[in-house]
Amino acid sequence: MKEKSEIIFSDDELLLVNKPSGITVIPDRIHTERETLQSILAKDFGKLFVVHRMDRGTSGIICFAKNETSHRHLSLQFQNHSVKKIYKAFVSGRMKTANGIIDTPIAESNTRPGTMIINKRGKDALTIYETEEQFKHATLLKVEIKTGRTHQIRVHLSSIGNPLLVDEVYSKSSAFYFSTIKKNYKQSDETERPTISRLTLHAYQLSFIHPKTNKEVSFVAPLPKDLETLLKLLRKYDS
Repeated sequence: MKEKSEIIFSDDELLLVNKPSGITVIPDRIHTERETLQSILAKDFGKLFVVHRMDRGTSGIICFAKNETSHRHLSLQFQNHSVKKIYKAFVSGRMKTANGIIDTPIAESNTRPGTMIINKRGKDALTIYETEEQFKHATLLKVEIKTGRTHQIRVHLSSIGNPLLVDEVYSKSSAFYFSTIKKNYKQSDETERPTISRLTLHAYQLSFIHPKTNKEVSFVAPLPKDLETLLKLLRKYDS
């Protein structure tokens, strides 16, 4: 893992970290030998209980429980969709409507296992988005998911014609290049390196009821350096 996870909050019940892109929360079905966020953090914090998951390529805030009681408490909140989950998403193109609601069910694809599709026989999925900044070729969205379906944001935004700026699965784009937005860009002899080559999705905020105090708590994970760089370039060259 190139970047180290930033500790956002820790007490006797919870651990919240800002996960870097490129690492899984728990072992996946293919690369079972890889280190995971859970295994790395366990070296310093002992046994940790997973209460929710995140795509390997997504960065941002994730919560672990430190004991079984807190795990049950938090897991129930996630199951009941009572946890507030806010994401920042850089998507392709301009939005037809600045703010909107996507309420379409999602199911696993029969032809591409491991990927999801819009399907009326799928599970209910509700996504709310707001435009934060609009550029010529891209848009920065604030996205709240009321359900937690696999790849929900990626599938929903793709379904309305605004897939993530980088998403090899749902937008067919594996990287974003500076030459896309820079006028009169001159290519050197070397092959252009991508500005960013991972999912342009960041889990920004989590709000829930603390399992010990029973009071609402809210935590934020700032954008990582690569997404901050992308935002600065868009503001300067694509506004």
